[in-house]
Amino acid sequence: MRVNKKNFQEERHIRFKEGIMKETIGFIGAGNMGKAMIEGICQNHVFNTVWVCDHHQENLDVLHEKYGVETSLDEKTVAQNSDVLVLSVKPKHYPKVIETIKDSVKSDVIIVDIAAGVTILDVKTYFGKDIKVIKAMPNTPALVLSAMSAISFDDLVTEEDKVCVQSIFNSFGKCEVVEETMMDAVTSVSGSSPAYVFMFIEAMADAAVAQGLPRTQAYTFAAQAVLGSAKMVLESGMHPGTLKDMVCSPGGTTIDAVCELERMGFRASVESAMRICGEKSKKMTEGK
Repeated sequence: MRVNKKNFQEERHIRFKEGIMKETIGFIGAGNMGKAMIEGICQNHVFNTVWVCDHHQENLDVLHEKYGVETSLDEKTVAQNSDVLVLSVKPKHYPKVIETIKDSVKSDVIIVDIAAGVTILDVKTYFGKDIKVIKAMPNTPALVLSAMSAISFDDLVTEEDKVCVQSIFNSFGKCEVVEETMMDAVTSVSGSSPAYVFMFIEAMADAAVAQGLPRTQAYTFAAQAVLGSAKMVLESGMHPGTLKDMVCSPGGTTIDAVCELERMGFRASVESAMRICGEKSKKMTEGK
């Protein structure tokens, strides 16, 4: 789902006038997800200023050259300058990073936690004080402004803060508000699922190549079929099963293929993979 830039910019202008939008967002960590979020935010000018901290100067140089962001190798500098602060580092680094910045953040800062297995309560505990925390689970299609993100709010977050945070995540895709207890399920259905879809596209393309189609065209056909099918689900409002039935003509090629997928355990394997993913996510949360 691409962002409608014109509508987004109009909404942003109104929200800045109303004092809802914050001025500055900071990122500690510029890995794949951090870069993806930064791209969407910068392309849509969600904030007046973007600060980025990373331990690799070359990463910062690229981001500064491409988007004009402010950069620093020092976490405290970014923390001091940010109204919204995204902690885009690996879960195991959260305690150390927060220990470094906890006395440097603004009193009214909004902390955005995007680490699998790190809860809102964990973040507050690491800071050692009550602080506004947003739990978020974006996915890597943020790189093409088509992310699906889940967000959860703590009790300190105001309605204006919620609008601001939703604007952030809508700038590089689509977001839904969920209870934090649903984040393990979100991990399996959204956070990790691009990997399943990439495998599906690759498998379809390999099979097409085996039947003689050039590989470049095979990837294009497979990927566009997935994209178009997903848009039909999102935009038609119809049940996926109904859409599937529309393609399956009696005695045709598609119903034979669907029956073979069912015989080989296609649906069961997807459900099993998601169950295992959700269970692992839960263990990561409980095992800290």
